[in-house]
Amino acid sequence: MPITSPQTGEQIGEVQLSSSEQVAAAVQAAKESFPAWSGQTLKTRVQIFFRFRSLLEQHIDELTELVTRENGKIESEARAEVLKGIELCEFTCSLPQILPDEIQEVSVGVECRTSHVPLGVVACITPFNFPHMVPLWTLPNALALGNTVVLKPSEKVPLSAMRIAELLQEAGLPKGVLNIVNGDKEVVEAICDHPDIEAVSFVGSTKIAKIVYQRATQNLKRCIALGGAKNHIIVLPDAHPQMAGSDIAASMSGCAGQRCMAASAMIAIGESDHIVEQLCHYARQIVPGENLGAVISKEAKERIEGYITEAEKQGAKVLVDGRNTTVKGKENGYYVGPTVIDYVRPEMAIAKEEVFGPVMSIMRVNNADEAIKIENSSAYGNAASVFTQSGKAANYITSRVSAGMTGVNIGVPVPREPFAFGGWNESKFGVTDITGKSSINFWTRVKKTTTKWNPEDKVDWMS
Repeated sequence: MPITSPQTGEQIGEVQLSSSEQVAAAVQAAKESFPAWSGQTLKTRVQIFFRFRSLLEQHIDELTELVTRENGKIESEARAEVLKGIELCEFTCSLPQILPDEIQEVSVGVECRTSHVPLGVVACITPFNFPHMVPLWTLPNALALGNTVVLKPSEKVPLSAMRIAELLQEAGLPKGVLNIVNGDKEVVEAICDHPDIEAVSFVGSTKIAKIVYQRATQNLKRCIALGGAKNHIIVLPDAHPQMAGSDIAASMSGCAGQRCMAASAMIAIGESDHIVEQLCHYARQIVPGENLGAVISKEAKERIEGYITEAEKQGAKVLVDGRNTTVKGKENGYYVGPTVIDYVRPEMAIAKEEVFGPVMSIMRVNNADEAIKIENSSAYGNAASVFTQSGKAANYITSRVSAGMTGVNIGVPVPREPFAFGGWNESKFGVTDITGKSSINFWTRVKKTTTKWNPEDKVDWMS
């Protein structure tokens, strides 16, 4: 299958798609390597990730360029993605200090202990929008905690994942501990069905996340499946106009809007024209090919522009129009310019569905309760933010929105390590979160051991 650069439309490589038989071979390799890998101490395994982190820093320019080529991000966004990967590795390196194992003398001469033990062979399925970062959401923690892994990156962006594997090998990861398979539906189904895979993590669209979660859990596997989003920003009239305008514009357009934490719906409370004007001002400073990257494919470009056209036909007003965008010297690239659409109604498709492009839909309401009602009616629940200078209003809104990650005067409220990433509703299926401390409980199971060494001490029934 050809790998195409979204920036130019040119083929930059190709990937061999795996069969279900090759998935089985990868699982077998992981299964055979599990006893020796899990038999090492956590501290020994973590040493590999100290070296891996150093390699990420040494190769940051190369890794940045790779993300830019295969995903279409601008250089600064790609570099930020690699830097986030480094931060994720730093959390992994801290696991020996924070693993929540416990030991206590519960009675005279009787000791109880808990320990987190690895599951076995696990699988990670990752998307196209963060080809470097999302694999590092899962790989370091899953591996350091003693599991062996089968990774399936998006077939659209397999190059970053392959380079991660090479660097992990250089850092000392033993053969068979990490195995990569490439493909689409057939490979995902083979992963969900394989009896020797104990757990599956997935990041992608809600439609596929549901299918993966249902299929994996039907086969008695643990699963966490992150889906799409429709993230709302609620704006009060007292919000700082310049800060709100610039942050909201950056949120909607960063990574070309192709991130599950991008703001795509702004709910303006009361008289907010001055903030809308600032949003449009900053949106017009975003130039495709300069500080705005490409969307992933021609099909994505057509779909995004279709949402804009449909909303306009239904009565919405396009204030900043990003349709029919081309970049000089990259005329065959897949670019959509920043787009701001006012007077969108909640029942419109563009107000309810995930557009996954640099598009902001503005809905007008009279008060905070109306805004909260719109936000709560969304099927999704990844993120919601409020822009205001009132602490009382901020607390009122953030405590009532139905989203797993909330922010105040923050366009993209992604928690930093060690806090965990995870939404609510149809943005996430499964318990725990995919990163941070919450991920420890996903990648391990707890063993309880009770020990007695003193037969002469018979003090009470607990002894």
